[in-house]
Amino acid sequence: MPPNAAQTHPRGTLDAGPILLRWQGDVAVITLNRPDKLNSFTREMHRALVRALDEVEAGGARALLLTGAGRGFCAGQDLADLDFTPENATDLGELIDTWFNPLVRRLQALPLPVLAAVNGTAAGAGANLALACDIVLAARSASFIQAFVKIGLVPDSGGTWLLPKRLGMARAMGLAMTGDKLSAEDAEKWGLIWEAMDDPLLPEQAMALATHLAAQPTRALAAIKQAFHASTTNTLDTQLDLERDLQRNLGRSHDYTEGVNAFLEKRAPRFTGA
Repeated sequence: MPPNAAQTHPRGTLDAGPILLRWQGDVAVITLNRPDKLNSFTREMHRALVRALDEVEAGGARALLLTGAGRGFCAGQDLADLDFTPENATDLGELIDTWFNPLVRRLQALPLPVLAAVNGTAAGAGANLALACDIVLAARSASFIQAFVKIGLVPDSGGTWLLPKRLGMARAMGLAMTGDKLSAEDAEKWGLIWEAMDDPLLPEQAMALATHLAAQPTRALAAIKQAFHASTTNTLDTQLDLERDLQRNLGRSHDYTEGVNAFLEKRAPRFTGA
């Protein structure tokens, strides 16, 4: 369901288990909730997150805020949830294909703004989960770690695609090959995230931004996501054609008419997502 559609489904919540879902107006807030394990992923947590995202879409959310409980955002995969016996070792490719890749694809394709509020350590797949969101805010105490190399693996969950495009090859390669911790402040300076801020400010500022975006013309926000993601593989000519087509469709929307009228009448617009 697009975020501009009329709500036709009761807004479900999850108030227990490894994933929490609550609503603040049109903003859905998903909290990764295994604080004793730095919110690392198990299959149960993946299944709960799929259910939460289903509720977010069915409930007509106009923005999604993703954060973690406790002192960490997400430490990636919980290794205790894997089998390391030689005769029955977990197939990591199957694990990624079943859970992590569909999650990244879904966040990127959601037709609404997705924000990450990184409240602590974001490591491995947890770091790349945050980076797969549209806008990333982080507490100053937070850090981003491409920890894969420390256990003999390659960055996954989009890491090898996201990092070079945001940071350039030299910094991406350095982070991946050393597994060094990148502070939130350096992540902001390097252009990896939108903003680092004092820890106490993060919850309030993240919600304020999510609430602001939820009140904007959400069809346009969805089209911005579509266009930016397409630009990574499109030629200039193809991208120009896509911009034309998106603009043509948006020019027929209620929110475009409302925005123009509000500008001419010198009043605040009332966007509905239609």
